[in-house]
Amino acid sequence: MTGPEHRAAARGGPPSFARGELEDPALSAALHTLELTVRRRLDGLLHGDYHGLIPGPGTEPGDAREYQPGDDVRLMDWSVTARTTVPHMRMPIADRELETSLVVDLSASLDFGTAQCEKRDLAVAACAAITYLTLRGGNRIGAVIDTGSERVRIPARSGRVHARTLLRTIATTKRPVDGVRGDLAGAVESLRRRRARRGLVVVVSDFLGDLDWERPLRGIAASNDVLGVEVLDPRDIALPDVGTVVLRDPESGRTREFTTTAKVRSDFAAASAAHRDAVSRVFRANGAPMLALRTDRDWMADTARFVATRRRLDAGAMATAAPGAGAAL
Repeated sequence: MTGPEHRAAARGGPPSFARGELEDPALSAALHTLELTVRRRLDGLLHGDYHGLIPGPGTEPGDAREYQPGDDVRLMDWSVTARTTVPHMRMPIADRELETSLVVDLSASLDFGTAQCEKRDLAVAACAAITYLTLRGGNRIGAVIDTGSERVRIPARSGRVHARTLLRTIATTKRPVDGVRGDLAGAVESLRRRRARRGLVVVVSDFLGDLDWERPLRGIAASNDVLGVEVLDPRDIALPDVGTVVLRDPESGRTREFTTTAKVRSDFAAASAAHRDAVSRVFRANGAPMLALRTDRDWMADTARFVATRRRLDAGAMATAAPGAGAAL
């Protein structure tokens, strides 16, 4: 096990998926390495069969208990309250079957990387982490993959065989032709129109370009839990001092030559920070957390920190709803 995918994993980067067809042994080895890495380093963070990346109270009715100051009155169990003449709450439990949908942006801007891997490889790795952390207990997972040139829809199903087929399809999706922009807004909207039941929607992209996906995201967040996975390279955030360079935008085909002066680098960094803040605000406005992954960082460590943070936030929210922890109604 000394191939490039294993060396990348040892440095904290995912395996390379730049080559390979669906039945390529190298692809199978890379996906197997990815599965083992996810299960060994992340699976211990999960407790119980129905926890995922975004823990929540669930929607199935659970046990009833007496009302305590600070409880959400929307969870009042009026039938038990009427029988006992004492206010009771019906606490929800997590759904036993979760349907997860991946919206995967594989536009030309993802075919770029200056550190441990390309952003495309990191997107595949993020999809693998989400797949293996949510596919348990009969849970289903599907995907909408968009490159700008084509859109592939994979229906949600359960089982490890389906999970491996889904990841193989994502990893071997053909790269878009030159000069074609991605259509993240169209991909999210196509999922919104077809999605029939509530579940988890994970949007994987670098989110570069216009925020024309904000409206369809708001529509799908109204009836689903949403998670954003931002995949970036250091050169998306700051320019190095390398003198005169020629850069080409693969999604528009435009080429430009300029000198990386201090002002150009400063303006680029400021514009990049403003854009990332705008993306973050869109997700926050829809009650959706964001997982930020970078090609120059250990993506597994970043994912583990994200999961652990979500666990702590969820535990804190439950504590504030416990007896004596909140203000009276």
